[in-house]
Amino acid sequence: MPMNENDRQNDRQNDRQDRPFERRERRDREEPVSEWKERLVALNRVTKVVKGGKNFRFAALVVVGNEKGQVGAAIGKAKEVPEAIRKAKEAAMKHLVTVPMEGTTIPHAIDGLYGTAKVVLLPAEEGAGVIAGGGARAVLELAGVKDIRTKTFGTNNRINTVKATLEGLKGLRNADTVAKMRGKTVEEILG
Repeated sequence: MPMNENDRQNDRQNDRQDRPFERRERRDREEPVSEWKERLVALNRVTKVVKGGKNFRFAALVVVGNEKGQVGAAIGKAKEVPEAIRKAKEAAMKHLVTVPMEGTTIPHAIDGLYGTAKVVLLPAEEGAGVIAGGGARAVLELAGVKDIRTKTFGTNNRINTVKATLEGLKGLRNADTVAKMRGKTVEEILG
C-alpha cells in the first residue's frame, strides 16, 4: 500500500522524537562562570605599507579585574580583533596589581605617572562613586574601588592613562604595610 503525504509527515515526526538533535544536548551544558571581568578600553587599527599593498593589524588594550582588589591591563596585537583581545586578556592576567583598600576607597592620595600621562587618585567619602574618565574609570571599577576622585593631566591617550592609573595603584600602601616596613605598630604610625 503506497504512503500518502500525511503518513510521511507522521513518520518524520516520530523519527525526530526518537532521535533528539545533538545541538540540544550541547546547549544544556553550562560554562563555568569566571570571577574575572574584562573590558576593552582601546582598539587601534595599525597599517603597515609594504610592496604589495597595506597590511592591517589590530592592537587591543584590555583591562582585567575581579572587583575584589586585583586588576591588570595589557595590549594584544594580531591580524584579527578577537585574537588581539584574547592575547591582551592572557597578558593582563600575568601582570596583576593588588590594590589595598580602606572600606570602599583607597587608603591615601597618590599620583600615577607614565610617559606624559599623570593621574591623581584621591580617596572619597562613601557614596561618592567613581569620579573618573576614560581608561582610569575602567581600571578602578574592575579593581573594585567604589568611591574615588581622579583627575588626568598631560594627555588624553587611553593607553598611557591606563598605565599611569596602574602605576598609581601599585604605589598605594595601607597602615599595616607601612608599620611592618618600619618595625612599628599601627598606632605609632597613625598617631
